[in-house]
Amino acid sequence: MSIVVVGDVLLDRDISGTSERLSPDAPVPVVDVRHATRRAGGAGLVATLLAHEADVRLVTVLSDDENSRDLRSALTGVSVVAGPSGAPTPVKTRVSSSGHALTRLDEGCDPAPVPDVTDAMLDEIASADVLLVADYGRGLTSNERLRDALRERGRTVPVVWDPHPKGTWPVSTSAVVTPNVAEAAAAAELPATLDAAFEAGKLLRERWDCAAVAVTVGDRGVVVTTESGLPAHVPAPSLGAVDTCGAGDRFAASVALGLAGGDDLAAAVGRAVTETAQFLRRGGVASLDATTIPLRSRVQDAFLVARDTRASGGTVVATGGCFDLLHAGHARTLSAARELGDCLIVCLNSDDSVRRLKGPERPIMTQADRVDLLMSLACVDAVLVFDEDTPEAALRRLQPDLWVKGGDYSASSLPESAALDEWGGRAVTVPYHPGRSTTKLASAIARVS
Repeated sequence: MSIVVVGDVLLDRDISGTSERLSPDAPVPVVDVRHATRRAGGAGLVATLLAHEADVRLVTVLSDDENSRDLRSALTGVSVVAGPSGAPTPVKTRVSSSGHALTRLDEGCDPAPVPDVTDAMLDEIASADVLLVADYGRGLTSNERLRDALRERGRTVPVVWDPHPKGTWPVSTSAVVTPNVAEAAAAAELPATLDAAFEAGKLLRERWDCAAVAVTVGDRGVVVTTESGLPAHVPAPSLGAVDTCGAGDRFAASVALGLAGGDDLAAAVGRAVTETAQFLRRGGVASLDATTIPLRSRVQDAFLVARDTRASGGTVVATGGCFDLLHAGHARTLSAARELGDCLIVCLNSDDSVRRLKGPERPIMTQADRVDLLMSLACVDAVLVFDEDTPEAALRRLQPDLWVKGGDYSASSLPESAALDEWGGRAVTVPYHPGRSTTKLASAIARVS
């Protein structure tokens, strides 16, 4: 299954450091640079996000200047099919101090001419299993030969179109268009509010004659409008103050992944909302390095989250269980556990493990659904699935600082306590909420079903 990303690319640079004084030449802060990175931006960012999760090809145009050489080297793991851009490589440099943005410097970002496309670029589009168009307003999607190829391929495979205010209209065979609320509201001449997302989605779907429009509304979630049926609102997990740079790219990439994997649109959007929240929790594009982290690998996420938390001097908290039917007692315990540290990793019994512990009728929900439910909670940073009957082996691999259980246990009686002693971890209990249990909930559901 191949995903072909089509669109404009640019070079992103991040310069970060500390600032403790003003320049003697002018009342501006002096930044002592501690870290500088470069990465592919625009359609290049989308392609690198997908590169560890699917067979990805990038169809774009490139310059032959020095910045273009840096851009090509940043496209790690991506097969690039490119024609000449006829314009300088656009570069965006972000400068920050102690995590706060100070300024952004743009180079080569003047309007560019509509570039030519090559037969190789069109052949790549014609062979795609899924197409993701990342339009960054640099003219590529205005090329009529390219548009014809996208429109034709969209008759047989899904096309996800991430638009830009300076770009062109999506082709009419697009399966879903993913503007953010500011873009959608501006196009529909409406204020950028959640209510406007419903009206704008309907108006733009009719204007573009596409199958669906998914308007992203930041921490308010996503509004999906289709030709038939009522608009659907997909809520997003609460994140607090985060850097949202790259959120739209991650969302569009996850939608494309879902459609490539056989999800219907509703499932693809739901998964994309969860994965975008996870991406932002981890720091968004600022957390990316030469090896892009695949969001679908939940086990790998757990160890990366623990590593990054320790590296910043934080406390790693873990808890565990089957979580077969998530109820209020679980939610309160998980929330209380997260308050004890800087990340919360849930060690989750696999389906086979639950069967051995609970009997052949369990689990009620599959492992994949239980992971998705847990990851939808703002207090959960990662899930580590284990196959053993107890989480001791998983804990030895993870080595959390704290292991948290509900107050119906005592810390001294937990079988995991001996394992925690090996690396100096501690077992902690949080208040127990009586009357909430999976067994009681399952029995109540059985009585009314």
